[in-house]
Amino acid sequence: MQRWRGLEDIPEDWGRSVVTIGSYDGVHRGHQLIIRHAVDRARALGVPAVVVTFDPHPSEVVRPGSHPPLLAPHHRRAELCAELGVDAVLVLPFTKEFSNLSPADFVVKVLVDKLHAKAVVEGPNFRFGHKAAGNVGFLTEQGRVYDFEVEVVDLYVSGDAGAGQPFSSTLTRRLIAEGDVRGAAEILGRPHRVEGVVVRGAQRGRELGFPTANVETLPHTAIPADGVYAGWLHAAGEAMPAAISVGTNPQFDGTERTVEAYAIDRVGLDLYGLHVAVDFLAFVRGQARFDTLDALLEQMTEDVKTCRELVAEASGRG
Repeated sequence: MQRWRGLEDIPEDWGRSVVTIGSYDGVHRGHQLIIRHAVDRARALGVPAVVVTFDPHPSEVVRPGSHPPLLAPHHRRAELCAELGVDAVLVLPFTKEFSNLSPADFVVKVLVDKLHAKAVVEGPNFRFGHKAAGNVGFLTEQGRVYDFEVEVVDLYVSGDAGAGQPFSSTLTRRLIAEGDVRGAAEILGRPHRVEGVVVRGAQRGRELGFPTANVETLPHTAIPADGVYAGWLHAAGEAMPAAISVGTNPQFDGTERTVEAYAIDRVGLDLYGLHVAVDFLAFVRGQARFDTLDALLEQMTEDVKTCRELVAEASGRG
């Protein structure tokens, strides 16, 4: 799969293509419906499928300081798009100048002149151009002028977590912020993932017999509510069952919020300096302060047992 940053990265000889445009943060199940439709349409037409997205999130440029928590960094979105069969991902730097493009100019500069769109696939609420003035109706009119089709994909409705709401990144962020990682996974179609480099922390986990990978998360990452979670630690090409702690470590009067993952039953791991990923499977308990260190150790032992069982069950080994 090709990855481009900016219109200038698109090959000069790029031919017709099927395009879908959006932030696609998280590439959740609603996004997957649209992207799969675009890929299927591209295969039927014998042309490549292209996903167009933006960096930073448009809201940060339009309303500075309003950048939403991110469900997936751009490299992860590209990986997920590749798994869906996408041929190219174009990340457009979203600048103030770019935000001032009228819908008509956006169509010409991006869809017509560069990507030579043969079809454009979007959800029903797609908006684009200056002040989000463009919609699928306007896009359809432009398609008649510039010889591309517009296809609208209705999004399915989510299950229990969504309470009848359409799949959405906003809902997913809310569920994650509440610690409902199972609900978020229903919308994402997979566990929520947090990534970053393992850095040295206070090393109290090692002293207590539960050495953890202290993950320095990427900027704007959507981090679940404080507490203990079961999940997986992905490092060096391996997925390891993990007990994950999110919070400020009140037992030791911590003030900085951290994400720490203990690889269950693994000894001698040295992950410092590695880029790792943490997948959140299930909430186990909230953050707490204990009366004694022994009480904390007893609870940590119980937490690890619970996490081991939950991961084994999810992996089909329960």
